[in-house]
This record gives sequence, C-alpha cells and structure tokens, in this order.
Amino acid sequence: MRLVVVSAGLSVPSSTRLLADRLAAATAGRAPAAEVQVVELRDLAVEIAHTFTNGFPGRNLSAAFDAVAAADGLIVVTPVFSASYSGLFKSFFDALSVTEADALAAKPVLIGATGGTARHSLVLDHALRPLFAYLKAVVVPTGVYAASEDWGAEGLDGRIERAAGELTALMTRLSTAGKPAGETAGEAAGEPLGEAATEPVGKPSGRPVAEAEGIVPFAERLAALRPAG
Repeated sequence: MRLVVVSAGLSVPSSTRLLADRLAAATAGRAPAAEVQVVELRDLAVEIAHTFTNGFPGRNLSAAFDAVAAADGLIVVTPVFSASYSGLFKSFFDALSVTEADALAAKPVLIGATGGTARHSLVLDHALRPLFAYLKAVVVPTGVYAASEDWGAEGLDGRIERAAGELTALMTRLSTAGKPAGETAGEAAGEPLGEAATEPVGKPSGRPVAEAEGIVPFAERLAALRPAG
C-alpha cells in the first residue's frame, strides 16, 4: 500500500510536520508493508503559485500530484490560519483538482491540524472535512488536532492511534475490494471456471427459473380461478 503524507507547515522545525510524522508512523506501524512518501508543501510554494498563472504544474509539483493520485491513502495536516486551513494547503488541493478533477475520489484521507489554542479544534469539522467531502474523498471519522498544550499531554497519543487505525482499516478494505466484480475464489486463485460457474445467478443448470423457484405461471393461476363449465 502507498501512503502519502501532505504537510503544509511553514516553519523549521514545524509542529505541523511533527504531527504529520507521528500520524504516518502510527499508520505504518499497523501496515508494515506500506510505502510512505511525504510531500512538504513549503518546498512547492512557488510552483503552486505559478500553476495558477500559467496553467501548468512544474516538475516537482507534478510529481507530488502523481504521488497523491496514486496513493492508497492520504494523511493531510495544516496549520490553522484565521480559523481555517492555510492558503498554501488550500492552493495545493485547488491546483490538484484543476489538473485532475477526480484525483481524490473514493480515496481514504486522515485529516489533521495544528494551532496555538484548543479553541481552533473545530477547524477539522468546519473546514477540512467539508473540503475533502467536496473532493469526493472518504474522510476517516477521527481527525487529529494538536494545540500547543497537547504536545506531551495525555490524550494526543490516543487520538493519533485511533485515527491511524481507522485509516489503515479503510485502506486495507479498499485495496482488497479492488477485484473485478463477479470474481470467484477460484478465479482469484487462478483456477479455471467450471461449466456451472458460468451460468447466471438464480438459474440452476437445466431447469427454468419458474420451476426452480416453485413459481406458478400467472396464466395457470388465472385458469384455476375461472368457474368450471
């Protein structure tokens, strides 16, 4: 599975990147085979701006778009600016949707945010969740917000682990559900289909559907209701 982490932190070091890394580590710990790639939006700021003026993403931004589109799951984390996500964060996903409108369709997404006070924790449900619902993503139930006082305090680790578990479960479920419709266990194992397996569901071999299900044709039922003679 491919896990892509999008961090919109601006400072170095960044609490936003720290939260993103902890979410990624918790998710990868539950899915050891997952390949983790981090997209740091701070390094793409100029290319994101140019995309809106010339209509074409630069080489690095295009590679980031490709990684997000090909991911089996996303972790996205933004700092809170003016009670919402940052402009850089929003611009990245705006540019992505212009380049590939359905890049996030049905994709599992874990949302996170950081801020100076716990009063901004509603940004998860008032800003981030609606944004990714509009982009047709599947947002896991638990979002993770980390205020300044949350670092090292009780509760943050539990929220991180719960959100990581939800994301891992959804990624695993969707990856195993990607088989073609109608594929049987024998097909999945490479076994040839038998003659009976090719028949339509609900129509046993050699017998009409009505006979197989004990259905009396309407004409016969009508004839039985008519008076004799």
